[in-house]
Amino acid sequence: MNHNFELPGSYKKWTWGLIIAGVLAVLYGFIMFHPFEHGAHGTNLNSTRFWAVLLQNSVYWLLTVNAAMFFICVTTMAMGGWQVAMRRVPEAISSVVPILGLITFVILMAIVWGGRTDIYHWLDKDVVANDKILSGKAGFLNPMFFTIWSAISVLLWWLLGRKMRSLSLETDKNGQMDYETGKRWIWKNTVWASLFTVFFGLSVASTVPWLWLMSIDPHWYSTMYSWYTFASTFVSGLSLIALFVIYLKNRGQLEYVTEEHLHDVGKFMFAFSVFWTYLWFSQYMLIWYSNQPEETKYFIERIGTADKAGPYRGLFFFNLIVNFVCPLLILMKRSTKRSWTMMTFTAVLIIFGHWIDFYQMVMPGTLGEHAEMMPFEFGVASLFIGIIMWGVGNYLSKHSLLAKYHPFLKESMIHHT
Repeated sequence: MNHNFELPGSYKKWTWGLIIAGVLAVLYGFIMFHPFEHGAHGTNLNSTRFWAVLLQNSVYWLLTVNAAMFFICVTTMAMGGWQVAMRRVPEAISSVVPILGLITFVILMAIVWGGRTDIYHWLDKDVVANDKILSGKAGFLNPMFFTIWSAISVLLWWLLGRKMRSLSLETDKNGQMDYETGKRWIWKNTVWASLFTVFFGLSVASTVPWLWLMSIDPHWYSTMYSWYTFASTFVSGLSLIALFVIYLKNRGQLEYVTEEHLHDVGKFMFAFSVFWTYLWFSQYMLIWYSNQPEETKYFIERIGTADKAGPYRGLFFFNLIVNFVCPLLILMKRSTKRSWTMMTFTAVLIIFGHWIDFYQMVMPGTLGEHAEMMPFEFGVASLFIGIIMWGVGNYLSKHSLLAKYHPFLKESMIHHT
């Protein structure tokens, strides 16, 4: 069987086409939007838009590719074997974390140390000094803490993810394992997977969304926000895995991956679309029910009031339709989770839908009612998509598509759901 992947010409053309389009979009924004010219919040909307779009895309795509390693780690800790036949796909996706992590870190540092108070209002020392709420959060909403924790988060995602990938690649070099060797290797995998998962919980599932996203609206807070962000990016990461698996299957590779495996990925996509909706509803319902001004402000900025519709109302509920109603109705049936066409359509829909979700997380607190979704936003997104395609293709072309001597490979080969 052919376990080697050679990048086809069409893949390379799409990859570099998207990267070039993205670079041109960023250059256009850099020239036309004057990103280093800014005043108080709302005084230079083009400059604010430039950084807000970069923030939205960098954080969304970084957390999405990082979710692929989380998928590997939680299935490893669960002693799961069904996913082994396609394990190299999430490995390849997670290999992009260092690149997107560096890009995201640079963007965050430019915003924070560039004094972009139009993005993060808590950067204004005078405002903080005269604001009781912001003064109370100054212990962690300050440039130094923001920088240190962001750097630690990106670095450990990279190092722990690299260790998990290196353990997987060891199986190709070391050959067939006996029972005791395989047992020790599985235990080592489980230990490192647990370390990644614990830190993932301390970062993605708690602190990082507070700092990078929720602090855009520093007077507002939600105890569900980090879980909401995690659910959004995890289901996007699962969708990305599905897309690359289907792409490779269409090329006649991943011979041991069957519709049974695709069905299980579809079940994950279905389940976490519902989980995301549970968090969406719970956060919205609890804040609406309490009707406290400091909490309802977040949703008033997005959907308005009974008397006046907010500028994001259509996008807000469109988000719910794309990310809940459509996956629910499509993936509810067994047959659609086994259909390459329907799974491809649903995966693209989910990735786009949660990109919209992040858009409405970032823009109301930065651009207010002046946000416009124009070619620039999609151009920047194409840059990150192109980088992901380049990184995944690079990893897959350098390593075997199959973890040949993984102790659980036979379990994955005979998997039936």
